[in-house]
Amino acid sequence: MSGIRLKYVHQWVDKRNGGAKARYYFRRPRFKRIPLPGLPGSPEFMDAYQTALAGQALPRPMIGASRTKTGSLGALIVAYFSSPTFLSLKPATQQTYRLILEKFRAAHGDKPVAGLARPHINAMLADKISTPAAANHWLRLIKALMAFAVEEGWRKDNPTTGVKRVKSRTDGFHTWTEAEIAQFEATHQVGTKARLALALLLYTAQRRSDVVNIGRQHIRDGVLHIRQKKTGAALAIPVHQELARIITATPSGNLTLLTTSFRKPFTAPGFGNWFRDQCNEAGLPAQCAAHGLRKAACRRLAEAGCSANVIASISGHRTLTEVSRYTKAADQERMARDGMAATTGTKTGNADGRVAKSAKNT
Repeated sequence: MSGIRLKYVHQWVDKRNGGAKARYYFRRPRFKRIPLPGLPGSPEFMDAYQTALAGQALPRPMIGASRTKTGSLGALIVAYFSSPTFLSLKPATQQTYRLILEKFRAAHGDKPVAGLARPHINAMLADKISTPAAANHWLRLIKALMAFAVEEGWRKDNPTTGVKRVKSRTDGFHTWTEAEIAQFEATHQVGTKARLALALLLYTAQRRSDVVNIGRQHIRDGVLHIRQKKTGAALAIPVHQELARIITATPSGNLTLLTTSFRKPFTAPGFGNWFRDQCNEAGLPAQCAAHGLRKAACRRLAEAGCSANVIASISGHRTLTEVSRYTKAADQERMARDGMAATTGTKTGNADGRVAKSAKNT
């Protein structure tokens, strides 16, 4: 073993295809066997050995990494996927980033990083303009990728600097109206799984990825304790009396409140598809999605006079930008009502255009 003896390292001579190549593995009792790269004593071998010795899994090599060109966008993406910046992201976020960047890599991976310029990015962004939200998400990832390129010395400037987001006239997911909530409730009575799902979304203001994991074990002394999957934020939310009533009235043989027909917890996408079916049964339009109830919960809180900070303490929003939309809309409507009420009985003008005095002063 090149004169070096390391604990848990085993050598195997691969004689397939007429060769005799030495291969090395980290084999520790009760642990999965891990292949080690290079030769004992080499930097890459020793780094991998120390990682394995610490009980950490080695990062899997990217598919096609050995076929990437030096200095290409494909090589940059491979390096980014192995960076602390990427590996520190939540698994679900990593998966989303991979899907987007792998498409970019498939289309442009053989092109040089140094050759990417702002006009190229603007042109690619223009191709996605029909879906503004997706286009802006793509731009955000390319900005992060190019910032990584600058940090690692792949290029001196960031070509995404000055590239503007696509303007969007949509507010994203549709916020359920009170009429739509009432329509769902009229179809799905208290005691059904569908009504429980609606209540969990509406009275906790959480994402579907968090709602599917809520169980009785998370409720202590009338307070729901959860850690958000997307943000990692730990929240303690008092259980609304209506939610408590519905939980009590809904049969469940599991700790997890929402389960599939096989009595297994939902995945977030699976729950979304199932909840869509419940909305269809209630005759609701396609725009009524599970996430829209999170927005409806924030709207209700704003209409009740709660500040953006109070709403965020329940919803777990990391910034107040999104939450402030609800409070501004509620404040505008409230002030408009107050303004119109204050002018009740006031004449605004005469037939000849002259402004009349207030009815109170005549």
